[in-house]
Amino acid sequence: MDKIELIINEIAQNKIEFNEGCKTVLNDKDFNFETIFSCLRNYIFNSIPEKTNYNTQTYQNAIKTIPLKSTFTPIVILKSFDTKIAFNKLEKIIENEREKTIIALLWILKQTDTERRNTECKNGCGHEWHNIE
Repeated sequence: MDKIELIINEIAQNKIEFNEGCKTVLNDKDFNFETIFSCLRNYIFNSIPEKTNYNTQTYQNAIKTIPLKSTFTPIVILKSFDTKIAFNKLEKIIENEREKTIIALLWILKQTDTERRNTECKNGCGHEWHNIE
């Protein structure tokens, strides 16, 4: 797990305060939207397996509570399209919307991964990112 993946998971697990964690990710000297987006997509898709309605509901509630204006492009995309289509659109989002996209996805991961840790993984799991100190 590299430095940014570690920070992303610390944000998701409340080991770093959300806003501070976002600043750390976005201001990293090696910030690369494509790499971070890909990492977040992978974690989010794994945290919302469509096995249960509850997980999907957690994902939808996370979108509704993203701490950004609901009219910002990434939030509108997330609310308007199915998950995979939304992520395909976000992957190609214009540069001045990229920071908002990362913030939105970090928030979604924080919500969905918390739910997963409290349900599927509550008795332990093999996810290395759930076992950070």
